[in-house]
Amino acid sequence: MDDNKLLREILNDEEYCDVIIEVGNDPHVKIFHAHMVILHYRSQYFQRILSTNKKKNDGTLTYIKLSNILPEIFQIILRYIYCGNLPFNDYDASDIIKILIASSELCLQELITSLQSFMIEKNTSWIEKNLYFAYQTSIENNSLVELREYCTDLITNEPNKLFKSPNFPSASENLLISIIQNDNLQISDVQIWENILKWGLAQNQELPSDITNFSKNDFKILKDILQQYIPFIKFYNFTCKEFSDKVLPYKKVLSKDLYKDLLKTFLTLSESDRELSDINLRTVDSKIITYKHAELISKWINRLNITDELTSPFEFKLLFRGSRDGLTRNKFHRICNNKSRTVTIIKVKD
Repeated sequence: MDDNKLLREILNDEEYCDVIIEVGNDPHVKIFHAHMVILHYRSQYFQRILSTNKKKNDGTLTYIKLSNILPEIFQIILRYIYCGNLPFNDYDASDIIKILIASSELCLQELITSLQSFMIEKNTSWIEKNLYFAYQTSIENNSLVELREYCTDLITNEPNKLFKSPNFPSASENLLISIIQNDNLQISDVQIWENILKWGLAQNQELPSDITNFSKNDFKILKDILQQYIPFIKFYNFTCKEFSDKVLPYKKVLSKDLYKDLLKTFLTLSESDRELSDINLRTVDSKIITYKHAELISKWINRLNITDELTSPFEFKLLFRGSRDGLTRNKFHRICNNKSRTVTIIKVKD
């Protein structure tokens, strides 16, 4: 008899079990029987629990309660703990995520690593479709590093997949701060501000949708909601027009010191500085390059080293896009011929 079959039979034999595990919450509760020695060596979580709850000599069984895990998910994990394998293809992506969350709580690191790799390699479409849920799950569970990094890359390149999610208004504090602090996010700083405002307004349904109808108390409510996020907003990267249109109407949600300093900064910009401030590389309209690439190209044009500071960025305006205009030679030449100061970017087919 092979070891896996033997352990499977041991799992199904309650006669020598010395641990009772109550899983779930009423009315969905199930009792499982297990063996202390196997739980101890297969899970750091159980090792920690059992080390403070030694088996008594009077024959009393050790009792453990797991209220945060669904019984049907724990049954899958318990089988894995005993047999050491899990047929991933037998479960859909939503079940894999549930197993991942439970595995994180039970500190099953080997299973966590394998499940994350499986999700990223085999369920990319599900992750993209459920990006908010996948990212929020990875934020809430510190051990889901690979899933979090994968979701972060998706959000970095297409942030609107998250911002336009119907679930965005319920985003947690940790999720919001992680987005704001992402310096590579392919969206302008003012758009980040607009989305944080949208989130803030959604937290209190009694706030008017039109800022012109705000009372003094409404501003105070919104200020309290946004106060922990405002320090992360890069207001000084806004253009003059963005500051005027998007910040001034909400000046009452800013601290007096911040508002005065911002006002002073934008009022004292010279004409050339104003023109420069209106160039925002983060808004480069491309399906191929990011604003980081645009910044690098600008440095090449200015004959700067990669580590040099870019003080005179260029504005990149899209002329031709194959997926939009048609990928033909005639179309390309008709649109782009006799256009000066152009850069042609081509992506090699995967």
